[in-house]
Amino acid sequence: MARRKLQYQEISRLAPLLRAGKLSPVELTEAILERVEKLDPRLHAYARVTTDEARAAARAAEASIRRGDYLGPLHGIPLAVKDLFWTQGVVTAAGTTVHGDFVPAEDSTVVRRLRDAGAIILGKLQMTEGAFATHHPTIDPPVNPWGADHWTGASSSGSGVATAAGLCCASLGTDTGGSIRFPCAANGLTGLKPTWGRVSRHGTFELAAFLDHVGPIARSAADARILFNAIEGHDPLDPTSDSPQPRGRVRAVALKGLTVGVDPYWNSNGTDDATQRVLENVLATLRNLGADVREVRFPDAWHIAGQWEAQCGVQTAVAHADTYPARAAEYGPALSRLIDVGRSLEGSAYQRLLLSAAAFTGRVNALLERIDLLLVPVQPIAAPTHDQLGALAADPEANQRLIQFTAPFNISGHPALSLPGGHSPEGLPIGFQLVARKGGEQTLLGAGVALQRVTDWHRAHPAC
Repeated sequence: MARRKLQYQEISRLAPLLRAGKLSPVELTEAILERVEKLDPRLHAYARVTTDEARAAARAAEASIRRGDYLGPLHGIPLAVKDLFWTQGVVTAAGTTVHGDFVPAEDSTVVRRLRDAGAIILGKLQMTEGAFATHHPTIDPPVNPWGADHWTGASSSGSGVATAAGLCCASLGTDTGGSIRFPCAANGLTGLKPTWGRVSRHGTFELAAFLDHVGPIARSAADARILFNAIEGHDPLDPTSDSPQPRGRVRAVALKGLTVGVDPYWNSNGTDDATQRVLENVLATLRNLGADVREVRFPDAWHIAGQWEAQCGVQTAVAHADTYPARAAEYGPALSRLIDVGRSLEGSAYQRLLLSAAAFTGRVNALLERIDLLLVPVQPIAAPTHDQLGALAADPEANQRLIQFTAPFNISGHPALSLPGGHSPEGLPIGFQLVARKGGEQTLLGAGVALQRVTDWHRAHPAC
């Protein structure tokens, strides 16, 4: 396959070629590295590129596959990871300057599992400071390859940009209030926020422990499933990770017979026309595939989204206790403000937040016992510009509206799959999300595969 055709190929297509020896891991890795060298000075997706290590891993993968020691669909695939996942011997700064010289002595569990599956790690992807809202003032933020004036989607920004621009075949990100789903919506990608605890957080810098979720960012639901299958499951190093799951894999899910819930009132709460059209098109496709679409009433997401910042702030203050306020001068304004919010909250007020979250989670559990999937937007504004986001930052209610479809599922811990659903009139991607019961990742991913078999929204790429 010609190098110029490799950058946007899905893993599910590349893997059989690698296994059969029709494509070399070295050839594939060199093609992606050439693209990184050419485009990343403009896109700023990478915090650091581990070129020598990637080339060595590619040679090792090629030799292993030639011997017949094929490890599976990630063997020989070039990936990259957000710069909050520990990588042995490589700086892991988490988008900060305060951790700018931290070199882990071991890989995070998810990075180790990717390596064990034969994946080639190209480097560390840029992110917002500490995985919160904005990039540190000293860091050049990643640039959306679809349009430089538009949002890249919060903390997993480099993961979204690199995957969309063909600077890796897929990536890992984290999601505390939407930071897998926002970059996927902004960059025309598919991403999974798993059930909380389904993927180990060992060796992952915390933003907020009970809100943080680790998951894949990919070009398709099929690819997201490949990555998820490699990283999920219990980890003795993370006592909050879940028990081992049965290893049988759902190869596909027919949407026929699945019940999909829709709350028209919630879904239209402040959403623009372009986002509404995407939801209507998705609903029509679901019905054509035989899904049973039912109107439901979702619990009070507006109220719970309004509590997210305070809950996140307390947990972030705990995560940064060793360096804040002792080194507060090294922090950017957004992250320091969040930590101050958390430090100022009284214990009784935090307990009320936890009680409210538990009640909300119970109501979502009850709703999802009656339906298989829930369809909601990722965000109310299609492809927001940096100017629009600047206005949101000065308006707490508008900012709350931005996260009303994502943050509630971080608080409740339910899995959510973000999928591309079309484009704005200006040609920018728009996403939507499906939500399932806890532990329902394979149903989500199978539904995503079924949708993407009959649509081509996920096959569009930026012109770069």
